Amino acid sequence: MSKQKTMVAKQEQRWAWLMVAPTIIGLLILNYYPLIQTFLLSFSKTKTFGAVEFNGIQNYIDMFQMPEFWKATWNTILFCILTVPVGIVLALLVAILLNAKVRFKGGFRAIYFLPMVCAPAAIAMVWRWMFNGEYGIINSILGVNINWLTNPSTAILACAIVAIWSSIGYDAVLLLSGLQNISKSYYEAAHLDGAGPIRQFFSITLPMISPTLFVTLIMRMMASLKVYDLIYMMIDQSNPVIPDVQSLMYLFYREAFVAGNKGFASAIVIWTILLIGIVTIVQFIGQKKWVNYDV
Repeated sequence: MSKQKTMVAKQEQRWAWLMVAPTIIGLLILNYYPLIQTFLLSFSKTKTFGAVEFNGIQNYIDMFQMPEFWKATWNTILFCILTVPVGIVLALLVAILLNAKVRFKGGFRAIYFLPMVCAPAAIAMVWRWMFNGEYGIINSILGVNINWLTNPSTAILACAIVAIWSSIGYDAVLLLSGLQNISKSYYEAAHLDGAGPIRQFFSITLPMISPTLFVTLIMRMMASLKVYDLIYMMIDQSNPVIPDVQSLMYLFYREAFVAGNKGFASAIVIWTILLIGIVTIVQFIGQKKWVNYDV
């Protein structure tokens, strides 16, 4: 009997490995192999006809001595600061409103989620028209005359506004799932104790939704630190404000596919990964103080 159980267990184990094999193979080929290749390439110099030559840490030395690199790093951090806190707060507000007893909730959820399924190029085209300094609707509404996308002080702010608008729906859906898992008995007990809506939010809603909020925060911060396509489509390459808005990934694109310096570009990618890792570790350390996993 024990031999039969052992054979059955081994057979189930083989089937389990067979089921997860496509995912493991995909991770190795599409994630880990490119990561290792990028790391090795960051210690190389790209020569003519795609040939590479090992040059040690020279790419990193050149990168850290490059003022444009530090400017891009600051632009990336600034973009994250501008988009993540405001976006998360607005997404939480939208999730709370969608969780309330209102008519046509399903329709409102679809409307808020719609930006996530729209083509980024179409979104950028519409917002570029809205931010146009001559005939843009935003200037008309505010009654001002600002060249949003050609002014160094407002270009990154305009990109941040578009990023916030695009991500609110997705983040709101994630937070809404957390809100719907909160038992109504907590609110009923709090109401009997005389707690108002604000007290219920800070004493019940926020602690109970904190795990979902933490995951959403991690995802949004990673996406902000990797921003590229939005800036590329909102700001023309001939625009003089490029140095004031380009992110690390935008600088990587310019070095890898415009200048053809793939070794230097790989060093930028490794730096970006380290930056994301540092931010993520800090978040995981800090979440012990505000994330509540007790249900």
